[in-house]
Amino acid sequence: MAEIIIGIDLGTTNSLVAYCDEAGPRCLRAGERTGHTPPRGAEVLVPSIVHFAEDGTRIVGAAARRQAVLHPRETVYSIKRLMGVGWEQAQNELPHLAYEVVPGTSSDIVNVKVREQLLSPQEISALILREIKRRADAYFGTDVRKAVITVPAYFDDSQRQATRDAGRIAGLDVLRIINEPTAAALAYGLGLKEGGGGTIAVYDLGGGTFDISILAVDRGVFQVLATHGDTHLGGDDCDREIIALVMRDIRAQFGQELAFPPSAQQALREFAEATKIKLSTERSANIEVELGSGRVYRRTITREEFEVLIRPWVAKTLEHCQTALKLAGKRPEDMDHVVMVGGMTRVPLVLQEIEEFFCKIPYTAVNPDEVVALGAAVQGSILAGIRRDTLLLDVIPLSLGIETMGGAVSKLIMAQTRIPCTASEMFTTYVDGQTSVKIHVLQGERELVADCRSLANFDLRGLPAMPAGLPKIRVTFLVDANGILNVSAVEERSNTAAAVQVLPSHGLSRGQVRQMMIDALAYASDDMLAHRLIDLRNQVQLDTQAIAKSLAVAGAQLETRERQNIETALARVQELAKTDDAEAIWAALVELDALTVHLAEVAIAETLRKA
Repeated sequence: MAEIIIGIDLGTTNSLVAYCDEAGPRCLRAGERTGHTPPRGAEVLVPSIVHFAEDGTRIVGAAARRQAVLHPRETVYSIKRLMGVGWEQAQNELPHLAYEVVPGTSSDIVNVKVREQLLSPQEISALILREIKRRADAYFGTDVRKAVITVPAYFDDSQRQATRDAGRIAGLDVLRIINEPTAAALAYGLGLKEGGGGTIAVYDLGGGTFDISILAVDRGVFQVLATHGDTHLGGDDCDREIIALVMRDIRAQFGQELAFPPSAQQALREFAEATKIKLSTERSANIEVELGSGRVYRRTITREEFEVLIRPWVAKTLEHCQTALKLAGKRPEDMDHVVMVGGMTRVPLVLQEIEEFFCKIPYTAVNPDEVVALGAAVQGSILAGIRRDTLLLDVIPLSLGIETMGGAVSKLIMAQTRIPCTASEMFTTYVDGQTSVKIHVLQGERELVADCRSLANFDLRGLPAMPAGLPKIRVTFLVDANGILNVSAVEERSNTAAAVQVLPSHGLSRGQVRQMMIDALAYASDDMLAHRLIDLRNQVQLDTQAIAKSLAVAGAQLETRERQNIETALARVQELAKTDDAEAIWAALVELDALTVHLAEVAIAETLRKA
């Protein structure tokens, strides 16, 4: 086996780890083990949050995030913003942080004070990196020591050194610190092929920061021509617009004297983030907050309202894009590729504005939350000497098509077709009055969906209600020179359109392609009982703790039957966790989760009421 070098995206909001071998880069999930499929429901993202419990326990990730509402002073987030900065530099950050930050022993460092402990940002980042390292250790079944870690292009030497120090504290040998935009370009393979490269714009809009980088790529050499951005511009700002709207509404309805302490603001922040995510795919989202004493705040926010709120923030990112281009001596039309990074780039308004600004469809095929980690893994594979050209994209390795009625596959581009290439076909509806169509993109040589590899799903919505067979839906496949598959669907009578991007070769080696062509048995699933049981038992422990706290806060507000049902389900999960029946544990967890949705809402509302 080649040397193991992992790639880590140590992010402001979330962190994650990836690995790249001859099959390509992939992110590692919680509880996953090499050669096996990950446990069902396993997460890729590790929230960059650390909670310091009263008993001295340090909790990292999603479990820490669940403590932020009840324990805002003991829960540390956005620590990346304090890496390698002095007390004066940190002043702009302090109003956005609920925990205590104090001057360090010298003017060029700060410390975080939690439960009378003083910790440097590097030490807290190391706790996040240790969690990441544990995931990699479990995956490979060995002590993984070598890593590539990414940083923003604008990070100075002290910030880069602080990141390296955090890795060292976590037990990692940091072989490279690379720029996040460079990693994003690597994830797409831009500049790795003969004749590839050109000029690339990397638009990175994350939870807390924005930056735009202009790269010149020539025969695998990546040069940052210019970078610009704002360390206080991101998804959090868009969340705050929703929070401000809700707070204004609540005070207008229930009195201006209503206060919102840190715990209440954290609860509203979670509401706002969920609303933003929903509005990226839906046209509206409902908010309902129980304030106690019969007071209930209800509000429907439409996508149009949300876009009005965030348009000034998106406009600011375009100003930074213009500045970066000017610094690089380039124009928008000079860009050969535009790569999107960060969860906020899923917002339709952002994609629309960037496409119009650069006059080019941006690359979105790789998950924007994962693209930086995947690129870091590619850099790790280069350092490890793993070849990147094992799956040539000069031709389409496997046929590409879409699912049709009855579970059959209609192939649009056949295997071994040279790229770039394009193909289109006309389809229609099978149900009267159908106003949406699901487009399921597939890869493989068999005739049934069940025997092919699913690449993507997207919806063509807003169709006029017409009799079955009347709509004319043209589906077009376009594979560009970099192997990016663009799939678009247009209903030609109404001009309703939708599109998606995918990487059809991602994660498949030559041997896997050959095997798929022989027997079409791709991605055979094994039941990883031992590792899954570990993950499930950990989840039981975390969930029962969180539910117990919610019951303590708001259990009295529930009806007797509802509380009894929760307590019964809780006891059943805890008993099942002592057994080896993974399916029963999982089912019980799902049932418990469904039973406690209302409890969570009441707990948040109770927190707001007591504010």
